[in-house]
Amino acid sequence: MSYYIAPRFLHKLAVHITKNFIPLPQVQTPLILGIHGGKGEGKTFQCELIFKQMGIEAVRMSAGEMESPDAGDPSRLIRLRYREAAEMIKVRGKMCVMLINDLDAGVGRMDGMTQYTVNNQLIHGTLMNIADNPTNVQLPGSYDSTPLHRVPIIVTGNDFSTLYAPLIRDGRMDKFYWEPNRDDRLAIVEGIFAEDGISRAEISQFIDKFPQQSIDFYSALRSRIYDTKILEFIEEIGLENIASRLVNSSESIPKFTKPYINLARLVEYGMMIVEEQKLIKKAGLAKQYLGV
Repeated sequence: MSYYIAPRFLHKLAVHITKNFIPLPQVQTPLILGIHGGKGEGKTFQCELIFKQMGIEAVRMSAGEMESPDAGDPSRLIRLRYREAAEMIKVRGKMCVMLINDLDAGVGRMDGMTQYTVNNQLIHGTLMNIADNPTNVQLPGSYDSTPLHRVPIIVTGNDFSTLYAPLIRDGRMDKFYWEPNRDDRLAIVEGIFAEDGISRAEISQFIDKFPQQSIDFYSALRSRIYDTKILEFIEEIGLENIASRLVNSSESIPKFTKPYINLARLVEYGMMIVEEQKLIKKAGLAKQYLGV
């Protein structure tokens, strides 16, 4: 499958990474690039495609690692991963970056009800300290005077206004707002359905039918189309035999022929997903249970 990399995204990420590996005279290069924008628009996936194209290794963290019952653990983990990335550059002789996904979900203050923990403070402080001293990142309880290699940090999120303002100031973090335009959206969706024989004109009609949907909507739709094939497989071998057939089986993993896909079928499945989205909004159980 041929995936599309948006030129604007590629240029911003490639320049940021490259600039951090080149000492520029009397130029302050931000260590952190913050990529923010609407949900489901492929921020992380675009990063991964560019890393692959540039031959870059990535050390990854996620929002789920930003909290711990032990104060200081997440900030120590950030330092550890950063040092790990610096060591990979030194030992393997390859470009390496640190990627933190959904930073605002882990440490952002969404509203007055969001608990602000010691770990939130320490994570913000740690990232600020690394951005200011990228070659001198120490682990608690030890000190190594050997300078580290500078490691560009990429963070993704939806709303960076929820983060501690000094962290995202110019000089520490370069910001890039990612909102695919129509040409980007057309090329990305065309790549998703590249193997299905859907023409560019049909893809164009399709995305115009669902103008408010994110990129994830189209990926989810393609997966949904295969559900009929999966159901046929389940019915063929029997529900009680699924586990033994797919796990620790001497038989190979089943292969499925591509289902027939045309514009009408895409629209049909798209409307099904849209109806599910409407039902979630209609339910509004959070308001009922939490009074928000």
